[in-house]
Amino acid sequence: MLSKPVYEALPYGYMALGCVSFMLLDPEYALMAAVIVFLLGARIYNLRSQNRRTDPVKRRKTGYMPTAIYDYLPFIYLFTALVIFKFFPKSLYPLLAILLLSYSFYILIRRSLYRRHKLPASPQF
Repeated sequence: MLSKPVYEALPYGYMALGCVSFMLLDPEYALMAAVIVFLLGARIYNLRSQNRRTDPVKRRKTGYMPTAIYDYLPFIYLFTALVIFKFFPKSLYPLLAILLLSYSFYILIRRSLYRRHKLPASPQF
């Protein structure tokens, strides 16, 4: 069994490993492996995030976007920023990548505000 700090850091570690591998490696099979590791980390993060939602179901707003795309939107932005950094390193593209990266982190922080586990209240005897 993994300790809690290691368990909680796993999705971030997978995504970081995928990002670093994507940026540093050049062979096509390595890039595909990096994308897969990144997506698996994002999937684990989303599964945990959905399990830890604390906002009531009645107060959740339904949007025009499918849930699967909505859940992965910050990770799509993050990976798009990495693609821009890797393949378009000239002119104004890095600025666009920094904006996408910032917006991705903003969305993740906003979502984390409603995803905290609360321990059930134990009866006082």
